Parts: sequence; structure tokens; C-alpha cells
Amino acid sequence: MSKRAVYSEDCLIFLRELESNNNRQWFADNKQRYEDSVREPSLQLIREIDQRLKKISPFFPGLDRRVGGSLMRIHRDTRFSKEKTPYKTNVGIQFRHEVGKDVHAPGFYVHIEPARCFIGVGCWRPDSQTLHAIRGKIDEAPASWKRARDNKAFRQHFRLDGESLKSAPRDFAKDHPLIEDLRRKDFVGMSDFNDEVVTQNDFVDMIIERFRASKNLMRFLCEAIGVPF
Repeated sequence: MSKRAVYSEDCLIFLRELESNNNRQWFADNKQRYEDSVREPSLQLIREIDQRLKKISPFFPGLDRRVGGSLMRIHRDTRFSKEKTPYKTNVGIQFRHEVGKDVHAPGFYVHIEPARCFIGVGCWRPDSQTLHAIRGKIDEAPASWKRARDNKAFRQHFRLDGESLKSAPRDFAKDHPLIEDLRRKDFVGMSDFNDEVVTQNDFVDMIIERFRASKNLMRFLCEAIGVPF
């Protein structure tokens, strides 16, 4: 169990102020605050989660690198986006499967943002091959899917979220008993938590508890696409 809080109150204060001052000059003036209150605590969070996530599954490493690891960049890629502000106003931390090269692979995710904190698990916007494999597994093993989807611990903390097709996907009947799930384009569980949890001593414990509650879903998705869990 964590003996002290990972984040100070200045983490969320910084993110709120960044939202109101999303420009390079303000960020430069507050760069040390970002390092002290956001980036370094986030790297510490990754290290603490990594030690305990291995007991749930050893295939989702926490990489505490300053660049190119589990902590997502705060700099926004504005090249192809209508949103031109230079910085993200949240902390994004991903623990993706070791075989995955991007956020679309199965993974665990922690999102810290004022008034919008949540934990995510599963596959977000998988490519067509991965999506076809997941749908095929649901069709072939419906009982296994329903056990994962309806698991009591999972349902206690998570809701299935994401986008869905408006009609049945190709190769599946419109009256398939699991058509609502087969229409999904995302297979993600979402679990919200209040801002004040971020600065509490048991923040890591809460994250691990919810990661553990998603174990059946994550195992199903990994088996569907042929990677170890």
C-alpha cells in the first residue's frame, strides 16, 4: 500500500491554469512546476503501478521514461487537428501490451484531468484485423464473452463505452443475440473517479483494484487476438 500521496494538489491546479493559459510563454514560465507537480510524480506513479500490475499480468509494462514511455506527451500534435492549442490539459498514462506499438493495442490507461478523471481498459479503436478477431471470438465463444462482460467486479467499477456501428458488421446477422456487442468499434471499459482521489495516499491502490476488476475482459481480448495474458 502506498505510504504517501504521489501527487500534490498543485497537479490539478497546474492543469486548470494551463487550460486557461494554453500558450508557450505561460508554459515556459511554469516549466518547473510542470516538472515538479506533473511529470516527476507521473513517472513515480508509473513505477509504483508497474510493480503491482505484474501480479495481474506480466505483459503490460510500465515504462518510466521521460520521453517514449508510458507517460503520454503533453505537447499536442496540431498538424492535422482543428485544435491548435499547443498543450494537452491532462495527464495520460498507458500500460499497453508489450506486443502493441500504439494506443490501439490492448492496454490499461489512467487519465487525470480536472473534472474528468477516469481509468480505461481494453482496446480503443482497434484496426480492422484486430476488430474482426474480437468479433469472431465473441461469436465463437459467447458464454466466455458474457462472463467477461458481466463479471460482478468489472460491472461494479466499469461501463462498456466507445463508438458502435449503426448496423450489423459484415458477416454477422442483424438478429444475432449479441449484435449490440458485435457492433462495437471500441472494446473499452471506463471507470470515473473524483479529482480528490488523485492526491490521496491510496490512489495507487484504487488504480490496481480497478485494473484487477477488468482482468477477465482483458484476458478475453488478449485471447481473441492471440497474445498472451
